[in-house]
Amino acid sequence: MSISGDYAIIGGSGLQALKGAKVEAQHSPDTPFGKTSGPISSVLIGNRRAFFIARHGVGHMIAPHLINYRANIWALKDIGATKLVSVASVGGIPACYGPGALLVPEQILDYTWGRAGTFFGEGVPVKHIDFTNPFSNTLRDELLRAAERCNLPVTDGGVYAATQGPRLETAAEINRIERDGGNVVGMTGMPEAALARECGLEYAMLAVVVNSAAGRGESAGGIRFDDLAVVADMAMSKVEAILKELVSR
Repeated sequence: MSISGDYAIIGGSGLQALKGAKVEAQHSPDTPFGKTSGPISSVLIGNRRAFFIARHGVGHMIAPHLINYRANIWALKDIGATKLVSVASVGGIPACYGPGALLVPEQILDYTWGRAGTFFGEGVPVKHIDFTNPFSNTLRDELLRAAERCNLPVTDGGVYAATQGPRLETAAEINRIERDGGNVVGMTGMPEAALARECGLEYAMLAVVVNSAAGRGESAGGIRFDDLAVVADMAMSKVEAILKELVSR
């Protein structure tokens, strides 16, 4: 059911919709893998169409390990998207990734388990993908250029660590992730990135640091969720500006 539009935006915690974008229609597709997290909105940004889906569903009701990643990616591919931008709220590990920082990661560490992470192997021949560089460099560059045009500082690079959730990590787990090379930690980048690669879709992430990770900075004694929500609300206005600039160009 192809509809013209290159970009799809997958909204995470803190981004349930694109403010100011005109919603043309909503689609609730069925897929071979079940239902998506919620409806896919077809929106107009300037004179360009894009698609939007809230990863955690309407009202943020779906936990990270229960998201039907396969249905979401399949449906976005089927509806005509070729480029997927993931918006992800993350915890920052080193001090340089403090609350409010934005980055476009270049690598992934995967600590998730038990998630349906491939389209292949269930009555379909196994297909191995090259995942050396899990994000599309072309789409990463587009995001960075859009941020530059908005005069918004965004870090180029970084390693995103995907944990199981929905609980946040212990301080010891964050120490391990840092030893492994992780810079920020979230719960939804995998298997989303791998599924996009299996579908031949370009995929990149715009990560929003909403808190210092467990045991670090202001989170040394625990995560303060009220502070987290305030930072997320402020940062998402910057995210929306970048996304609108990306799509409208």
